[in-house]
Amino acid sequence: MSFKLYNTPQGIYLSLLKLMDAEALLNLRHRNRKEHQQFEPLRDNDYFTLESQRQLINQRILDAQQDSAYMFGIYLLSGELIGQITISNVVRGVGQFADIGYFIDHEMQGKGYTSAAVHLILGYAFRSLGLHRLQAAILPHNDGSRRVLEKNGFQAEGLARRFIKINGEWQDHRTYAILAEDFLPQKP
Repeated sequence: MSFKLYNTPQGIYLSLLKLMDAEALLNLRHRNRKEHQQFEPLRDNDYFTLESQRQLINQRILDAQQDSAYMFGIYLLSGELIGQITISNVVRGVGQFADIGYFIDHEMQGKGYTSAAVHLILGYAFRSLGLHRLQAAILPHNDGSRRVLEKNGFQAEGLARRFIKINGEWQDHRTYAILAEDFLPQKP
């Protein structure tokens, strides 16, 4: 499965990550390891190897074939990988929902790229995948991520206490969600 989702005015596109992207993804992770650690689980050094990134991408390729998860790269129009956005934990049947997660190169933050990527992924999730709901969980102090979600129409739903182990500690997360009927195809 190979296709691209474009936001040309914002200067980005999304594409499902492929094995050939493993080195660029590894470089992105290395460049951001220190800056993103406060928002990430603790990871063994093995995670920051080319083989580990290949395994991750390979697993997500299989997940996409099974309709359980989709991992996209966020690219500048020049082709430079600047982030990642993932639809995961896809539930079908009477649920029709999934989780989203994302990160962007710390040097690219504040330029609207993440908001544009989330908007693109919402269109894909609601139109192509036919999902009814997308949800996200963020650390309460992650104001940048909160703004990205709110700009895209997500609504805060509550606090999940000690929800995910981040940076070695169980931490509360604020939960957000958007429904298909709330999604505005054209960004205001």
